[in-house]
Amino acid sequence: MDPECSQLLPALCAVLADPKQPVADDTCLEKLLDWFKTITEAGSSLLLLQENPCLVELLCHVLKPQGLSARVLSFSLHLAGVFAAQESCFQYLQQAELLPGLFGEAGPLGQAAWSAPTVRSGWIQGLRSLAQHPSALPFLADCGALDTIFSLQGDSSLFVASAAGQLLVHILGLSLQGPAEGPPSPQTCDWPVCAQKIVGHIEGSLRSMATPQVTQALNVLTTTFGHCHGPWTQVLWEQLSPLVACLLQEDPLPAAHSLVDLLLSVARSPVLSSSDCGLWETLAQTLRRLSPAQAGPLALGILKLQDCPQALRAQAFGVLLQPLACVLTAADQAPGPPGLPEGTTGDSVTVDTLLSSKSACAGLLCQTLAHLELLQPLPQRPSPWPQAPLLGAAVTILRFCNGSAAPASDVGGRLCAILVGCVRVQRAALDFLGALAQETGPQELVTQVSAVLLEYLRSPDSSPTVLKKAFQATLRWLLSSPRAPGCCDLDPDTQLFLRELLPVLRKRLCSPCWEVRDSGLEFLTQVTRHWGGQAGFRHTLLASEVPELAKQLLRDPESYVRASAVTAVGQLSSQGLHATAASPEQLGGQKESLLAELLHVLSTDSEGFPRRAAMQVFTEWLRDHHADVAEDTEQFVARVLQAASRDLDWEVRAQGLELALVFLAQTLGQPSARCPYAVAAPQATPPGPLAQVLRALSRVRLFEFAFRALFDCDRLVAQKSCDLLLFLRAQATPSGGLQEAEGSPDVVPVEAALQRWQAGEQGEPLGDLEPEAVLAVLRSLDLEGLRGALAESSDHVEKSPQSLLQDMLATVGVRGENQADCY
Repeated sequence: MDPECSQLLPALCAVLADPKQPVADDTCLEKLLDWFKTITEAGSSLLLLQENPCLVELLCHVLKPQGLSARVLSFSLHLAGVFAAQESCFQYLQQAELLPGLFGEAGPLGQAAWSAPTVRSGWIQGLRSLAQHPSALPFLADCGALDTIFSLQGDSSLFVASAAGQLLVHILGLSLQGPAEGPPSPQTCDWPVCAQKIVGHIEGSLRSMATPQVTQALNVLTTTFGHCHGPWTQVLWEQLSPLVACLLQEDPLPAAHSLVDLLLSVARSPVLSSSDCGLWETLAQTLRRLSPAQAGPLALGILKLQDCPQALRAQAFGVLLQPLACVLTAADQAPGPPGLPEGTTGDSVTVDTLLSSKSACAGLLCQTLAHLELLQPLPQRPSPWPQAPLLGAAVTILRFCNGSAAPASDVGGRLCAILVGCVRVQRAALDFLGALAQETGPQELVTQVSAVLLEYLRSPDSSPTVLKKAFQATLRWLLSSPRAPGCCDLDPDTQLFLRELLPVLRKRLCSPCWEVRDSGLEFLTQVTRHWGGQAGFRHTLLASEVPELAKQLLRDPESYVRASAVTAVGQLSSQGLHATAASPEQLGGQKESLLAELLHVLSTDSEGFPRRAAMQVFTEWLRDHHADVAEDTEQFVARVLQAASRDLDWEVRAQGLELALVFLAQTLGQPSARCPYAVAAPQATPPGPLAQVLRALSRVRLFEFAFRALFDCDRLVAQKSCDLLLFLRAQATPSGGLQEAEGSPDVVPVEAALQRWQAGEQGEPLGDLEPEAVLAVLRSLDLEGLRGALAESSDHVEKSPQSLLQDMLATVGVRGENQADCY
């Protein structure tokens, strides 16, 4: 510990021990605890206590009747555990009889402060830190701490209850990870005392059949088998698995969700999954015993396992598919659902669950669809994958929900009545339908998919969230559509679908609901980005009014819609799809109008989202050599940077620096990625002498923009500016390949401007700068040092331990030799 901190520590401990003094806040106490952890990790805790007896005195105050505040008491308990984590210090505190007073029955457990959850949490965290060596085990067994931990498993505070369970797992692992090779004795009486007590408590909880106690025991075992993989875990499971199996005989089944978590934790254990301990039989029995809603998570977990008996996998997949089998049977006059794996039927229990209530039906279907969506992309998913029946089930559910299905049975009619208008199920089914687009299916089913998607997009009853999901699913199916043989264009069915879709999109862009307009614009942007070069798509889109409507939405009253419109028209223009003019002259005039309108958005829009979108579009246009930009690149960059420099939104200024970097790279002649469908895209500018390059950068006011940003109040903007100037300076070195001009630079105006900007003043514009002056300023600036300073957190100066101690003392008017830091 630093001498300065040692001098401040006695005063701080006196303040903490005085219940009349105002208590430091939790953040300061946490930082103080972290500092002590750092010290003890680097050196001896015993030496620390011997050199600073005030720390021992602080711990002694915990034992006094008047006690400490709850926060300081919690801190002191945790701190004692941190010190006792080293065995030598543990023995020292034991000899001083501090540990029994802190963590035993005579300690805080009997004080009024124990009612505060923060004290109970500090007690647990202190024991968790203390239990790091074998010497701690007899202490835990003798002082009564285990019984307190057992009771805290049912604490009213979820944080305390969870921490108590994790502490039991830690103590159990510490007890059974002895130095001897191999597993511990199968005789319980030969196990360490702590392990005996913990396992005995778990056994008693499992035998009680009371749901709270069973849940606590199962949670401890789940954590144990998830984190501990020693040979002793096999002995533990062999001893406790009969009691776990007995739970399956109870009706109702206690703690079903916790039981599922435990069995999956055991199945994932590398020790237990490879042993012959009856695990697979227990899993199969559990699948049969659980209700459909409870069995779903277990079935999914089994199917995710890398190594699992095939019969169990088939059983789990059948359980997962049962709700969909019920749906298919309800909508089909055939005796059973076609195409599903053999043995998959909708049993009466699943049917009863689906028909019991709207919430139960929606919950089971949404869970099933979500589980299958998670399973679909995994390499260990069942094979063959029933793509066709899953598509049919998703379409059927969506038609039940919008009332367009024709039920083939009484069950189907009741199911339709329950599901009609259920937004929750509609969203889940559309998500699942979109996920199924990764693979193909029979053409008849693909046609049904297209039809049901159009139904939802057209329906006035579709909610904004459902429409968003429908657009997303439609996009995924469109992008997965096959190409016609020997042709790079879209196939006829997709062309037909597009001709039906675009009028629907046009209608949705005129919706009175802003969320719907926004979803439509996002769909337009994505489909244009992927299909902008397809002749069939281009023809169909240009024949519609969609591009014109998208441009009109630049003036939408909702800022989110305006931002999406900016992105959409920018993408359309990049692909040459924005206008439908008949002549090149008219086409160019409309593009010029679009550029002016987007510049107007950047300069005048009152909200940040549209301005950010405009900057992103301009950056993409510049990077892709957009024809409108290429007509006068310098003028374009100058106008954009001028608007960005005045913007109050830091993201706009940061994006302006990104655009400046793209222009700099192009001016230096470095290649940049360009869009394959960019209109009249020119080649990158060939490299020139350094003076020529610097003059071009000066003409667009890039230096003024970057130098101002170097002192930006937002750190990320300043970092980007620093990186840009470092890149330019690297290119200006003799090895950078640029020819350096000669001359004596006049840097006084530039340095004066930099000083004004650093001081927060606006100052006059720099105007055109001489290349020599720019180079001299770049070389004089300590950009590396500035970048290092910007990389540090904003409070790095105040994070020192001495500063922390001074600030804590300052809250009670006690000062050290130095004044406390001012934040």
